[in-house]
Amino acid sequence: MLPDSEWKRYEIVAGELLMTRAPHLGHQDAIGRIYARLLFWSEETQLGQPFLAPGVVFSDVDDVIPDVVWIKQERLAAIVDEAGHLTAAPDLAVEVLSPGWQNERRARELKLRLYSLKGVLEYWIVNWQLREIEAYRRESGQLQLIGTLRSEDY
Repeated sequence: MLPDSEWKRYEIVAGELLMTRAPHLGHQDAIGRIYARLLFWSEETQLGQPFLAPGVVFSDVDDVIPDVVWIKQERLAAIVDEAGHLTAAPDLAVEVLSPGWQNERRARELKLRLYSLKGVLEYWIVNWQLREIEAYRRESGQLQLIGTLRSEDY
């Protein structure tokens, strides 16, 4: 059995070290489904590519691991470093919520602010338990909530 610390994910947002435990299976299922749909669409259109849990290193004080990202094909080579980490904003960032107020704060406040400042074009916050997606899109230089999709909508 691995030590407890190896089952954790570490991120840095605005210099604050954030730690989470390994996610719930429902969380992982939601990530897989989103990735699969983005992958199939990307293969059909050849417009870009999705990635699962990539490292996004904006700076020494902003280093995160979104659940899923999607990047336009023409930008991809320019924003990946030698270590295979993204060094600029993905076009789409997806965070799937885990239960708990700290996780909600991380997605709805810290990461929303970070992604808005760093130039992410679209951000989805997915609540797998409620089967909802809050969609934010860049408007007037910042991410704005454009709507909430519920399971009955799709």
